[in-house]
Amino acid sequence: MKERLLFVFISISVFIFFGSTVVSAQQDTLTFTLEKAITQALESNWDIQLAKKDIDKSQEQISEAYSNAFPRIDFTGNYTRNIMLPVLFIPPNNPFNPTPNTQTIELGSKNSFAATLGLTQVLYSQKVNTAIKIAGEYAEYSIIGEKAVKQSVILSVKKAFYTILMAEEIVRVSRRSYESAEANYKNVAALYKQGVASEFDLLRSEVQVANVKPGLLQAENNLELAKSILKNLITVDIKTPIRVVGNFDYQEVPAEELNEAGNNAINNSPLAQQLKVQESLLDKNVTVERADYFPTLAFFGQYQYQTQDNTWKINNYNWAKSFMLGLQLTYTLFDGFGRGARIQQAIIDKEKVGLGRQKLEEGIKVQVQQAQLKMEDSKKRILAQEKSLSQADKALKIALTRYKSGVGTQLEIIDTETALTMAQTNYSQAIYDFLISKSEWEYAVSIY
Repeated sequence: MKERLLFVFISISVFIFFGSTVVSAQQDTLTFTLEKAITQALESNWDIQLAKKDIDKSQEQISEAYSNAFPRIDFTGNYTRNIMLPVLFIPPNNPFNPTPNTQTIELGSKNSFAATLGLTQVLYSQKVNTAIKIAGEYAEYSIIGEKAVKQSVILSVKKAFYTILMAEEIVRVSRRSYESAEANYKNVAALYKQGVASEFDLLRSEVQVANVKPGLLQAENNLELAKSILKNLITVDIKTPIRVVGNFDYQEVPAEELNEAGNNAINNSPLAQQLKVQESLLDKNVTVERADYFPTLAFFGQYQYQTQDNTWKINNYNWAKSFMLGLQLTYTLFDGFGRGARIQQAIIDKEKVGLGRQKLEEGIKVQVQQAQLKMEDSKKRILAQEKSLSQADKALKIALTRYKSGVGTQLEIIDTETALTMAQTNYSQAIYDFLISKSEWEYAVSIY
């Protein structure tokens, strides 16, 4: 009796443990719609986090640029040990040196201390004002750059999401094909035992099962790989199970939306906007280089506290103070034609970006057109495959009926089964191509 109670207790404990483990595993499975996946990617994707750091850096660069317009205060402290003191030469035959020989008098002391506090304020400099403007525009450049990164990440998430849906469709088709082949094998085996089916039919059905199974395994592996790619984009641990929920179907984009979005693609493109800002930055860089032809005026002040002595009795030192104010005008008269060369380089850099912007704009037009053509091609293939799918399904039903009636062959079943699998795969591929083309079109016209 005790042994039975112990067995029941252990059984219940094991059931509760494994039951809770299964529930926990189910709870740990994360479910993502396309919108949820995009939202999480925008919050945590590694590339977007790096882009945000660029924005933070650009804000600090603005502060750095403004620092050049504020006063600069420096403190300097130094100690000098004069091993051999400098001397003053006194010519001969004068009241200070009545001898016929030149005399020398040592100047200063062995120990020299000095503390200096200096202030410099730039009053006029074309470089400082232009640098502040450049820093502000670079901050704008970084913000637009983040938008471009977000746009690229969204495209990647869409592609990964649709790839999972496509992989799930291929797994479903492959599993149905495998189950159909296995059911057909069992049916033929039963008929073979009854002497109705031939050994050839039995072998053919068995080989068909063996041929279909590797495709199913590969499809399942591709599905797991597609999920891993999405996990990386949305920063989910690769060991965490996920499932996606979404419509794997064809939804045509209205012609009005295609035309309107295509016309505004260049203006909405973050990459094109970035190049415009970069062109403006390089234009200001030309101004910076030309600023070397203008003088720089600065105000300065200096307060100094110093002493010299031969002893180390610091308390008895005699400290002297000095204070000065002044203006400093700096202008380079000749630098070996370096200024002119730097200006020309800055102009060339600006022109290169201008050409790159024009190239990008033309590329955007091609990209939009290409995506639209690919969508149209996918649409036609979807419509064609819908008809082919219906015919293949009907052909398989006929082949099964014929075989059961004794007038068909096993080869007919295998051929029609293969044709149906191919039709289903081609149909899924056409939908997938359309969804990817649509995503690329949305990226090209900056819909995100």
